[in-house]
Amino acid sequence: MLNLENLTTEKVNQSSAQLDEMSLHERLLAMNKEDQKVALAVKQVLPTIEQIIDKVIGSFKSGGRLIYMGAGTSGRLGVLDAAECVPTFGVPPELVVGLIAGGEQAMTMAVEGAEDDFMLGAADLQTLGLTKEDTVIGIAASGRTPYVIGGLDFAQKAGATTATISCNRNAEISKHAAFAIEVDCGAEFLTGSTRLKAGTAQKLILNMISTLSMVGIGKVYKNLMVDLKPTNEKLVERSKRIIMQATDCSYDEAVKAFEDSDRTVKTAIVMILTRSNKDKAERLLAASDGFVKNAINIEGE
Repeated sequence: MLNLENLTTEKVNQSSAQLDEMSLHERLLAMNKEDQKVALAVKQVLPTIEQIIDKVIGSFKSGGRLIYMGAGTSGRLGVLDAAECVPTFGVPPELVVGLIAGGEQAMTMAVEGAEDDFMLGAADLQTLGLTKEDTVIGIAASGRTPYVIGGLDFAQKAGATTATISCNRNAEISKHAAFAIEVDCGAEFLTGSTRLKAGTAQKLILNMISTLSMVGIGKVYKNLMVDLKPTNEKLVERSKRIIMQATDCSYDEAVKAFEDSDRTVKTAIVMILTRSNKDKAERLLAASDGFVKNAINIEGE
């Protein structure tokens, strides 16, 4: 029998111990008060998050990938973050990968026994063709998920960078990675429901890792998403606004540059700021590893 009594994520939260007897207003206030603790808890682990982001940037620059793996809510959050990198930063889906114990069907329903299978985690990474250039981040609120541990052990043997995100101190998975984030948000508002504060903390950390890693490889100019994919009408209009914000040009100028660049926001921005055509702007970006600011500086030299 598993011993869960020492896990913070399994403890009873005294502030909500009478949850079923509270008024709706009281429940909302109590839940909101608990949620406010999450960002402060994440702040305590920023130094480790910084180290991990630095490693992820190194993986990207050396041709490697960022791979999340987890089970249940933790796995779903990893899959979500990976999926959102594609439209937000214009990267191929192979660059940031989310693995969940039990595969795609586990996104909407529990797959019996999947998270308890040590070998399954290793097998999923083997199927991906894991290399030493990759960074593998195991996510487990409890900090003890066998699927994640098995994957991390396999990744360590392969020479990949390994890291963990858990919501308990002295987590078991921390022993199986080079970098360990242990964020303590306290007992859950609803006892044991780690989709709440633990899930929020994990989402905040994943936001930091993916977003700031993308900044580190030139996917952002100023604070603008210059590599987004304009896959629908809203994103087409956002693309034009980004061009305007980056260059202080008019809407009509943004539209022309957007179309002349084959609807590539980053290229359009460099075209306007360097007064060059599409081919020259693409050469400048290639020479600057995709960083808009560097491309502009090259032209100004």
